[in-house]
Amino acid sequence: MTTDSVELSSSSASFSPENPAPFIEAPRARTKRTLRSPGAARTNFELYGWLFMRLSGVVLVVLVLGHLLIQLVLDGGVTKVGFAFVAGRWASPFWQGWDLVMLWLAMLHGGNGLRTVINDYAEQANTRFWLKTLLFTATAFTIVLGTLVIFTFDPNIR
Repeated sequence: MTTDSVELSSSSASFSPENPAPFIEAPRARTKRTLRSPGAARTNFELYGWLFMRLSGVVLVVLVLGHLLIQLVLDGGVTKVGFAFVAGRWASPFWQGWDLVMLWLAMLHGGNGLRTVINDYAEQANTRFWLKTLLFTATAFTIVLGTLVIFTFDPNIR
C-alpha cells in the first residue's frame, strides 16, 4: 500500500496532491549589467576573495593573539608600552616584519570585508563605485602610511 503524502521529519505538515508544498520562486534573472559577452574572460575574483578572508583570518588570529600575549602578558603589561618600548621593539627586523604582516593582513582583510558589504547593500551602481573608491583610497593610504612608519621610525628623533 503506497501513499501520496510525504511527512516532514521536523514538522507536522504533510504535503499531498491536495496540499502541495509552497512554491519557491526562481533566482533573479540576469540583468544587462550581469550579462557577459560570449568572448569575455571569466575570473574567479570572488572565490579568491572568499579564500583570502578565511586564510587571512586564521593568520590574523595567530598574529593578534601572539601580539597581545607578548605585549600584555610576557612584557609586563600596557604600562611598559611607550616610545622607548616601541623603539626597542622595532630595532629588530623580526618585530618590524611581524607588525608589517599584521598591518597589511588586517587592512586587506577589513577592506575586502567592507567591499563585500558595499556590494551587498549599495543598490545603485554610482553609489557602489564611489563607496568602493573611498574604501580603496583609505585602505591604500593606511597601508602606505603604516609601512612608512614601520620602516622609517627613528628612535633618535628630538
